[in-house]
Amino acid sequence: MFKKILIANRGEIALRIIRTCKEMEIKTVAIYSTADKDSLHVRFADEAVCIGAASSAQSYLNIPNIIAAAEITNADAIHPGYGFLAENAEFSSVCQEYGIKFIGASPDMINNMGDKASAKATMKAANVPTIPGSEGLLDSIEQGKKIAKEIKYPVILKATAGGGGRGMRIVEDEGGFEKAWNDAKMESGAAFGNDGLYLEKFVEEPRHIEVQVIGDSSGKVCHLSERDCSIQRRHQKLVEETPSPIVDDELREKMGQAAIAGAEAIKYEGAGTVEFLVDKHGDFYFMEMNTRIQVEHPITEEVTDFDLIKEQIKVASGIMISGKNYYPNLYSMECRINAEDPANGFRPCPGKITNLHMPGGHGVRVDSHVYAGYVIPPNYDSMIAKLIITGQSREDVIVRMKRALEEFVIEGIKTTIPFHIKLMENEIFKSGKFTTKFLEESFNFDDLK
Repeated sequence: MFKKILIANRGEIALRIIRTCKEMEIKTVAIYSTADKDSLHVRFADEAVCIGAASSAQSYLNIPNIIAAAEITNADAIHPGYGFLAENAEFSSVCQEYGIKFIGASPDMINNMGDKASAKATMKAANVPTIPGSEGLLDSIEQGKKIAKEIKYPVILKATAGGGGRGMRIVEDEGGFEKAWNDAKMESGAAFGNDGLYLEKFVEEPRHIEVQVIGDSSGKVCHLSERDCSIQRRHQKLVEETPSPIVDDELREKMGQAAIAGAEAIKYEGAGTVEFLVDKHGDFYFMEMNTRIQVEHPITEEVTDFDLIKEQIKVASGIMISGKNYYPNLYSMECRINAEDPANGFRPCPGKITNLHMPGGHGVRVDSHVYAGYVIPPNYDSMIAKLIITGQSREDVIVRMKRALEEFVIEGIKTTIPFHIKLMENEIFKSGKFTTKFLEESFNFDDLK
């Protein structure tokens, strides 16, 4: 087992990893930027090293400085959390070069799954259902139009290096193809330095369902069932829940086995997530694989009594998994509490928290790094807390979530708490009959003004 782990991240996920390490009696090293000197992860780690200025490029994305911090503190492993360098093949490779265990995917795994076209080809070879579309990247508009005609409109153009919805365009008919092609290429080239596009059949009335997997160094993989991430805005998740309202035992087993097959195909080691789109007919298609821990991992932990961070660390140290799959025996839901103003287009609202009261009670968990007097810097993601509610039924969870949200007091800044309260009151949401387009088509944001 590792003696000391450096956490190459910040905020709530850094604090979450530190807590598990302490329970495993492993020493921890926090890294921080000048903007994060007063963050809780810095306080609660055994050691802390400032690695640069406030900007991510000079700190949390600065590989030489992070490796130097690991070396001067004699850390024998690095946990990257999520975001920043968690899915950076170069960082994983440099850790190997310096003899530091990267608690995450290998460079090859990251590269295989990071490029969406090659990921789809890998999954297709493993007999994981994939959306009909191009075989790899498109060479020309003419080729794209030909394939679109074969699989029938609507289709969607996607950036191979994309993320967060950038470089994506839905094409309803051949007349709109050329403009969509040009727009997607321009956006993806500017955002990612790579304007490669591929094409897929557009899935109608989609749900975004992901399956949590974990694998060991022998290539053995198990799944921990699904999470429904369909409540999202501009492809950014806001609420996640498990089990999904639309997944029955038969579909859960099919998706779980497909996720295992895909992970085993690349001999996946560590915690990862295989993401699917499920259409209105109950058919599911591979979308992407995230080779890291997810923001929403706590809800899986709550319904399976399984510490994913601890298991990540154990697997990275060479301990084998049992191979047993895990199924939900409770219901759990997570609301992301962001320092944003939902009444004004979710505009970020950094600043000082003047007063804070976190909710409690049975079935209530809050993962957060903030406190009264904490100043939220403008340099990073605006998520400041995750409110996780667990109960015997989805109905119980929604009622408890609303109560906990009303009890959650954060003053001095705007947050997404009012949005989440209105969501818990929404009849369509409560019915469970929504798609990834729910917020665009069925939620009245004027109620928040």
